[in-house]
Amino acid sequence: MCSPSAPKAPDPKETASAQTATNVGTAIANSYMGNVNQNTPDGSLNYSYGSTKWTDPLSGKTYDIPIATATQTLSQAQQAIKGQTDKASLNLATLANTQSGRLNELLKDPMTLNGAPAAADPSTLTAPNYSQFGSGPEMQTSVGNTGDITKTYGTDYGANVSQVQDALMARMQPSLDKNRAALEQRLADQGLQPGSAAYDRALDTATRQENDARYGAVLNAGQEQTRLANLAQQQATFQNSAQQQGYNQALSNAGLANSSNQQMFQNQNTTTAGNNALQDQNFNAQQAKINAENAARANYLNEQYALRNQNVNEVLGVASGAQISNPSFVPTQGQSIPTVDYANLVNTGYQNDLAAWKTNQANSGAILGGLAGMFSLSDKRAKKDIKKVGGLYEYRYKGEGKNAPKRVGVMAQEVEKVRPKAVRKGADGMKRVNYGALFAARG
Repeated sequence: MCSPSAPKAPDPKETASAQTATNVGTAIANSYMGNVNQNTPDGSLNYSYGSTKWTDPLSGKTYDIPIATATQTLSQAQQAIKGQTDKASLNLATLANTQSGRLNELLKDPMTLNGAPAAADPSTLTAPNYSQFGSGPEMQTSVGNTGDITKTYGTDYGANVSQVQDALMARMQPSLDKNRAALEQRLADQGLQPGSAAYDRALDTATRQENDARYGAVLNAGQEQTRLANLAQQQATFQNSAQQQGYNQALSNAGLANSSNQQMFQNQNTTTAGNNALQDQNFNAQQAKINAENAARANYLNEQYALRNQNVNEVLGVASGAQISNPSFVPTQGQSIPTVDYANLVNTGYQNDLAAWKTNQANSGAILGGLAGMFSLSDKRAKKDIKKVGGLYEYRYKGEGKNAPKRVGVMAQEVEKVRPKAVRKGADGMKRVNYGALFAARG
């Protein structure tokens, strides 16, 4: 059956109050779960609980909020160690308090430098007077001209080769010509004609022999050229060797003179360096004397500072030894319960109920001309914005928005008076009308 009115919206105040109660309960549960009692070989950590009253300003409800107290208890051995440590700290603190009064006596007189060795006077230092090194000796840089070196033989051996070759060929050519004429006559006597294969072979052989003779002449000319070049080379080598020997003798004489000059220069520099070293030694001795005087003064002052600071440091050291030991708590990892979003659950339930009611209302609120045999909610108590139009009424169902389209129909209370069979009362007490039966009866 369709509800005559929309579901009642949840009361925000009640919802908030219920959500607060849920949050408080969850927080208390988490508090108990997170405070875990611990027992270790060195001691234990235990939680005890009291409570305080808290009133919700919105709902006026009063809650008992538990208050946890963590108590750390040391083991017997650790408690004994702590007792001894506390006594030692107390003794040191007492001693520091007693001895600190001595500081007034120790610090009442300012430090004085009376009796300290005098500081050295650096103005008494005498700067060293260094000797300057002389300029280097004048060195001999040239050994003079010992003659020109032979760089070329000065002879055109190519022309000489041609002369030798021409002379040899002039001597050989008459014999070669005579031999060729005798060969041609012999071939003719044998009946061989010029141009025949045998004739050409014989001439070719003779020609090769003549060429071999010419090559021999060329080789002999080259050997002659080599012989002449070797003679010229030997002559030039002898001349250059003589000049090199003369140059080496001049170079040796120049080196001997330069070595003597260099030795004299080194002797002078050695003497100068020795004199400057004596100057350095004298200056260093003066510096050593000044440093020794300053060191004696510094040592005296350090001893005075030490005597003054020793007593002060002892008092301060005793005072700094008294320290307060804070108890060390063991961190725990407890479990937690998530808070239930009660307000959201209530609102979601209301929205679901409202949507279902609207769906039922849409299905049950048939307009005029609905299907025959179906009873539609027409109870006046379920309607609002009622306005009579002719013999019917415009209206909206309660729970529909003011901008919802208006419906058209009858009032069940009026129909029941004239057509009681067309009206039926639902389980919710609301009356419904069968429009099909109503119109059929009218027809």
